[in-house]
Amino acid sequence: MLVAFVTGVLVEGFSTLIAKSFNMTGRVAATTRRLRQNNRQLIEIFYPNGLRRENDGWKTSVRVRFVHARIRNLLAKSDQWNHEAWGTPLSAANLGLAISIFSRRLLDYTSFLGGRFSTEEQESVLSVWRHTGFLMGIPETVLYTDGADAKRIYRIGYLCEPPPNVDSIVMANALINAIPGVAGLDDPVEKQNVLKLAYRLSRALLGNELADQYQYPKSSTFGTLFFFRTKQRIQRLLKQEQLVRANNFTQLLQISSYDDEGLSDKLPDHARHSESSPW
Repeated sequence: MLVAFVTGVLVEGFSTLIAKSFNMTGRVAATTRRLRQNNRQLIEIFYPNGLRRENDGWKTSVRVRFVHARIRNLLAKSDQWNHEAWGTPLSAANLGLAISIFSRRLLDYTSFLGGRFSTEEQESVLSVWRHTGFLMGIPETVLYTDGADAKRIYRIGYLCEPPPNVDSIVMANALINAIPGVAGLDDPVEKQNVLKLAYRLSRALLGNELADQYQYPKSSTFGTLFFFRTKQRIQRLLKQEQLVRANNFTQLLQISSYDDEGLSDKLPDHARHSESSPW
């Protein structure tokens, strides 16, 4: 699920106007940290009882709601934001589309990469993300009700979105290029090999049209998903499945952002990340 989340879901999410908000704030410079924060939220919301009010899944999701609200307010007051052309920064419509990608497309992409879900597990993933979206402040009018509705919102959302522009290109490639750093790789050859694989997998998941719009390096994706799925199946055969899941969870913890002080209640106080107080 993690590979699908990073190389598919997060990257596709920046094909929308959301990319303009993040790029305009200058947070592209903090992409590695943002990727770790996204990984942390993924852990916390799916952890048993994580979305109960006293636990970190709930707290993380509500904090995202406040951060979005503050950035929305700061950008709306900025002379750089073109309301007529771009509408509301981090709009409810954009976030409703994003949560559909995070849920339904996450299931799709994970399946493409060899993940297996029962019907109950699929419904559970959709329910967790739906409640997370509710906590993040997405109005129920644009918050999917089930898998079919998530697909409908996804389809309609992309009919309304402009084509990916330079903001999308910058953010998508920044996410891919952050992967070796998040994984803690130092060896240049190893980092380059991981980057090549990440770009191939992302291109295979997103399709050549969107990958070309993102200006991904040209590469053949023939057999990419098949060989990745086969590798996953072999791992499950050679190891006990519970051990594989435990290793995956440990790896996810290692590449997530867990600060010593825990969750912060600080919020940005300037539209530009570089000019804001630490938060």
